[in-house]
Parts: sequence; C-alpha cells; structure tokens
Amino acid sequence: MPELPEVETTRRGVEPHLTGATVTDVVVREGRLRWPVPPALAATLSGLPVLAVRRRAKYLLLEFASGTLLVHLGMSGSLRLVAADTPPQKHDHIDLILDGRTALRYRDPRRFGAMLWHVGPVEFHPLLAELGPEPLGDAFDADTLYRASRGRTTSIKQLLMDNHVVVGVGNIYANESLFEAGIRPGRAARRLTHADCERLAVAIKSILARAIEAGGSTLRDFVGASGQPGYFQQTYAVYGRAEEPCHTCGSLIRQIRQGQRSSYYCPHCQPW
Repeated sequence: MPELPEVETTRRGVEPHLTGATVTDVVVREGRLRWPVPPALAATLSGLPVLAVRRRAKYLLLEFASGTLLVHLGMSGSLRLVAADTPPQKHDHIDLILDGRTALRYRDPRRFGAMLWHVGPVEFHPLLAELGPEPLGDAFDADTLYRASRGRTTSIKQLLMDNHVVVGVGNIYANESLFEAGIRPGRAARRLTHADCERLAVAIKSILARAIEAGGSTLRDFVGASGQPGYFQQTYAVYGRAEEPCHTCGSLIRQIRQGQRSSYYCPHCQPW
C-alpha cells in the first residue's frame, strides 16, 4: 500500500501540472472503487480550475472553489500525467482531463482506492475528521507521543500505526523508525519513557523526510506521478530483511508477526 511518503511524492509530482489548470472533462471507465465514484463528477468538475493540491494523511486533496476532490490510492493505486489522447490500459479507471490536453490518469488494479467529492470544510469529511496529527508537522512531537502511550498495553509499533495517534506511519516506516530509535516493535507503549518518545519522534520525522526525498518506496504497483518507482527501499535497515545481517552490528534481523503484519528488528541495536 502506498504510504505517506509515496502519497507526498505523488502530490509533489502532480501539483505543478494541476494547480491553475482547468478540468474540461472527467472520464470514468470504472466507478466501482472502495466507494462509488460520484456519478455527477464530470458535471461537477467541468470548467473548474484546480486551486491547490494538498495532502492529509494518505489522502490527496484537489481543491476547487466549490469543494474538494478526495483521492486515495488504496492498495495499489497510482496517478500519472499523460497526454489526453493516450489510449487507456487495463485498470486505468478515471481520467481528469486538464485544459483539454493532459489527463491525470488514475490506475487501480485492486479498485480499493477512492475518488470522492466534498462540499464545505474538508477537515470535517468523515474520513478526515478523526485523524491524528501529521508526523512531519509541529503538532507531533515527543510530548504528543508520550501522552498517547500512557496506559496503553498495545505494542508501540501498533500504536504508531493508529491514525488517531499519528497519521501516515505505516508498516514500513514504523519498522524503520523503531530501529533508528533503538526500540523493539513489540515493546508495550506504556513502557516507553519520555526520552524514548523523544528519540522515536525524531526518528519518525527523519525517516519520513528521507523517504520523501528519495521518492518513496516501491510497493508492488506504486509509482510516482512520472511513472518512476520510489527508491527508499534500497536503504531499508530492517524492513523485509529477516535473517540478513544488520548493517550496523552484523546481528541477524529477526521477524515477528504483530496482528496481520510482519515486524522486523535487530536484537542488538534494539535491545528493548
């Protein structure tokens, strides 16, 4: 699943091409996504210029004068900019035609993404209203993480993946951040000290910022707006490296199951 860095990489890729462009048509070839695409989307957007392209958690927000288009890439979705007359391929479900020349093309083999229209303040949309702070923003820091972890018996890795606590820290980046902070993924959240939370908050910001700079991570069908895959995966410290030597100490990386996800850690570099 595309995680926050992949979505932010996509946002940065499409923003210069979308901002100020006018939607002249919307072509919906398959509207049965996670939630049905609004049937009147073409009529709603036609003639409207894109005012801004923002991101909230893993949602892309295309802002118009009369509302906001929420785009979620789901498990395998991607956005590409192509010439409007480029023949669609399998799984190319939606085109936003811009100025009659360019198409913002939405591809989603699993059809688990979304493209929804919202009128009014977008922060009140049901999908966004209960989300926690952005990990790269000032609202997320050691104090925030420490307060959220008090009394919580769940593991710290599972806490990090709770979007009510902090958004966008998915499986890959939770593993990598915990390694950088020297904390095992199975440690009970309530056992973290304030100093632990300080290291972890710094690690999360650093890991995500580096991943965005590198263009995200290649996950199955994820590609950036240019069609190029992300490359942060080349620098993974622990994720997906079970039984391989740690880059730091040489100990073998271990793998455990937490819920439905695999977690990875170094028993030496993450002593507790």
